[in-house]
Amino acid sequence: MRSSRLALGALAALSLAAAAAPAAAAHLEIQGGRSYMDDHGTPAFFIESIFEPEQMGQSRFTWSPDISIGYIKGRDIGRYRDSRPGVTNNVWIGAAGARFHYGSSGDWYQPLFFSFQVAGTAGGRTQALSSGYEFVSTLGYQWKNVSFQVRHISNGSFKEPNRGETMALVGIGFDI
Repeated sequence: MRSSRLALGALAALSLAAAAAPAAAAHLEIQGGRSYMDDHGTPAFFIESIFEPEQMGQSRFTWSPDISIGYIKGRDIGRYRDSRPGVTNNVWIGAAGARFHYGSSGDWYQPLFFSFQVAGTAGGRTQALSSGYEFVSTLGYQWKNVSFQVRHISNGSFKEPNRGETMALVGIGFDI
């Protein structure tokens, strides 16, 4: 139970940090879609804030600080009913990392992005998300107010089971 309280505290701290950073221009997105563990889908929702991009040295790459809070609903799958951990827990995720782009603002491929985040989980463990820490990798395309992305969350096999969650998300966003 202590690790759940610690994870909830970390999520609360991440939320406060996101709310307390209005001095930096940011893009805020609400994302939703379907997450899959093996062949079994469930709803997933995220709120993500992407801050101003910074150029990486003299290259054409840019990076932006990226924080998110998400929710993945539990499932009822017969073959995992007696497993520990099972799959019925709803899981909250708080993550922080960076989003990377390549190219100038006028290039057609510049809206493509890759992001990597380190995450903490709260609300229980599942076959897919079995530890209090996870890694989040996202590949997507960001227009001004709409994004499409494929995201994978896993603990990198540091703890078993490690089925991971893979999801397709659509985001609606605005600049703040």
